[in-house]
Amino acid sequence: MTTERTPAPFSEHPVLVVGATGYLGARLVPRLLDSGYSVRCLARALQKLESRSWFHHPHVTTVEGDLVGTDDLASLMRGCGAAFYLAHSMRGGGDEDTRRDEDAARRFAAAASDAGIARIIYLGGLAEAAPGRNDRLARRSAVQRILASGDVATTVFRTAMIVGAGSASFEILRYLSDRLPVVLAPSWLRSEFQPISVRNVLDYLVASLAEPLTVGRTFDIGGPDVVCFVDLMQMMAEEMGLRRRLVIPVPFMSPRFSALWIRAITPVPLEISRPLVESLRNRVVCRDTEADSLVPVSLLGARESIRAALRRHERGGLESNWSDAGLVPGDPDWAGGRVFFDRRETIVEASPEAAFAAACRIGGPHGWYTASFLWWLRGRLDKMTGGPGLLRGRRDPNALRYGDAVDFWRVAAVEPGRLLRLNAEMKLPGEASLEFAIEPVPAAAGVAGAPARCRLVQTATFVPHGIFGLAYWYSILPFHAWIFPGMLRGIRTSAERIATGRAADGGDDESAAAGSGQNS
Repeated sequence: MTTERTPAPFSEHPVLVVGATGYLGARLVPRLLDSGYSVRCLARALQKLESRSWFHHPHVTTVEGDLVGTDDLASLMRGCGAAFYLAHSMRGGGDEDTRRDEDAARRFAAAASDAGIARIIYLGGLAEAAPGRNDRLARRSAVQRILASGDVATTVFRTAMIVGAGSASFEILRYLSDRLPVVLAPSWLRSEFQPISVRNVLDYLVASLAEPLTVGRTFDIGGPDVVCFVDLMQMMAEEMGLRRRLVIPVPFMSPRFSALWIRAITPVPLEISRPLVESLRNRVVCRDTEADSLVPVSLLGARESIRAALRRHERGGLESNWSDAGLVPGDPDWAGGRVFFDRRETIVEASPEAAFAAACRIGGPHGWYTASFLWWLRGRLDKMTGGPGLLRGRRDPNALRYGDAVDFWRVAAVEPGRLLRLNAEMKLPGEASLEFAIEPVPAAAGVAGAPARCRLVQTATFVPHGIFGLAYWYSILPFHAWIFPGMLRGIRTSAERIATGRAADGGDDESAAAGSGQNS
């Protein structure tokens, strides 16, 4: 809870949020609205915002633009009083990614100056990048320097690990605590740092708008507890009702090997897990407490933060998830190439809305309605080859929105009651999609009061890349003959149960088995 404050002089102007589709940005917008601010969101794909509860709020406006590709960026920002820069690349690294992130920051800083923005607020990291490294830590530090060196006064808040339901660090902590009764502990697991609840991060960001003394300053923010990662794992295990984890120190484990180990157990990819490991190699604590004197916040301790995040995770329907910021693949270029289809359909004795609801429960804890072992095996193979695997799960167990991650798929189209399309993000020698289209079936002529019916059309599409793509498609055809009919039957059965009020978590016995199989 923050102290009540008089809004800053520019509060009558909209607050610009860049990165509103990401984990923090999606949570910041409703907090700003609750505090009486109007908000303008800048996003590359407005479709990713349409399913947010605040999208149609009368004090929210949205503009579509790209920090690198939009020519007149200043015109999209003009009229705003302050801007939150929360756009972080999810790429792994390399010179090209570094240049892109730095170019985006330079263009944003210049556009903010041209648009008359009063101040920029940026969230950076407490950890310093290792000399000579070119990863997300280094890029975030570079972005901070670029924004701070521009013409617009920049406020920077620097944090260590952020603990919140759906955050990457929380998912790493949760999976490691759940799946490792015995922990081989390299040195970084015992380095001290100062975690902070996502709730408190948002408190600081919003409260700073109303405090002029924060303009142009850099603040370290953290929770009240200084702990190590092993401490957090033990707290997490206790809060999850698990036994205390056995910790065995190991003398050496490289950051890359540690990140690979994390990647094998959790849904978080290497490009995110490795910077986390790097950030915890040394002691990472706040150097001062100036933020508390200017914007006092009621801070949650480490255990309170974990408990709050677990409760929020268990309720489902998260405001945002770490995977939200991933790119939604565009339509593949099919010109000149062969496209393979597996199309099946069935009549469902239920309304289109019930069929759509059943289709939207696919993946995550519900599983894939059939062949649970094959899905589990495919997820393992995907993890071994560098893909996301099945552990990424999904944001909400029942509802899907554009851009959501669903295991190793991503939602590319959602039309309630009509269409759900998933694009594959698994490692493949080609482009794959899975679509569920729903068409109402008119009642027979002269039959009054007939129950609702619809046609469910399930289409898997694959565009092979070269000879390996062709070989892949033909090698999995025998499995498709088992998986796809079972999936269609499972969705139909689940829809009919929903229509009669008998829906269960798994939809049917097969889907319940799939849910337990993929998480084993």
